Amino acid sequence: MQVFYIHPDNPQPRLIEQAADLLRKDQLIIYPTDTSYAFGCRLGAKDALEKLKQIRELDDKHQFTLLCRDLSEIANYATVDNMQFKQLKAHTPAPITFILNATKDVPKKLSHAKKRTIGIRVPSNTIAQALLEAMDEPILTSSLILPNRDDVLDDPFEIEDILGNQIGGLINAGIKTTKLTTIVDMTSGQPEVIRQGAANVDSLLL
Repeated sequence: MQVFYIHPDNPQPRLIEQAADLLRKDQLIIYPTDTSYAFGCRLGAKDALEKLKQIRELDDKHQFTLLCRDLSEIANYATVDNMQFKQLKAHTPAPITFILNATKDVPKKLSHAKKRTIGIRVPSNTIAQALLEAMDEPILTSSLILPNRDDVLDDPFEIEDILGNQIGGLINAGIKTTKLTTIVDMTSGQPEVIRQGAANVDSLLL
């Protein structure tokens, strides 16, 4: 496993490119987001996705999330009407995962098996944004929650100890304040908060 010590506010472009290269090579990595560390892999990566499912013991009903640079990419992966787009625009970037109806372009194994939905999130974290820029496509992301633990891992050295032999790379940006994303279901007419996390979305629900 490769460890990249990346500055949280001024990410070194050379190291970001090396981490992006691991993603391109179908490797599973752990990187910081605006809420906590998370698993990340390239869209369509088979080995990395299998490894992620094994580590987290996920079944086919798991709702995956795509981390996007901005809303310009959303139409490729989710169907949004004008009203939804305005709501999304007003609330991004932020630690919010929006559950939307997936388009046909989203691989079946990434969208929710029964509902055909996908999570979309636009982060404000500098490293996550730099990685998305380098990839020039969304990153499939998943919370760093392990099956036998209730907490989200926030110490990169502990992450390295526990998962070092199961992942391709780790971006160490220091200890993160662990918060969970707020999850908002946008698939019906009225936005519905599924999980209240770091972001307050009261204005969405008016």
